[in-house]
Amino acid sequence: MKKKNTITLQTAKKWAENWRNLESSYNKYHECRAFNIPKIDLQEVLAEDGVVSVRAYLGVKETVNPKTKDITYEEKLMIVGVDKNNKDMISAIKQNELGAGGDDIYDMTQPCPDFCDPNSPLNG
Repeated sequence: MKKKNTITLQTAKKWAENWRNLESSYNKYHECRAFNIPKIDLQEVLAEDGVVSVRAYLGVKETVNPKTKDITYEEKLMIVGVDKNNKDMISAIKQNELGAGGDDIYDMTQPCPDFCDPNSPLNG
């Protein structure tokens, strides 16, 4: 079964690096308040053999418009399974392949805003 919403380790590393490099000034200009997490992502990561918990990493996807060259940013929440030894369970680490397909890193791609509950007291 092909997993939904997984990304490569190479992509995850880039997004996490973007977050660390941009975070000090990034939050001054962006309003990310929360993430809407697809149920299938949680089900799939929890169903992996050996998972005892999950770890979430923050990232920023940078996209360049090919026509205008404008850069847009989208906040990302990436979730990986964690084993009983508190180690991230990322298949690419075992295979030593950064660019391989689905690496058991789940891309939570629905930041708030825009995927918000406008009536939630937490969204005030």
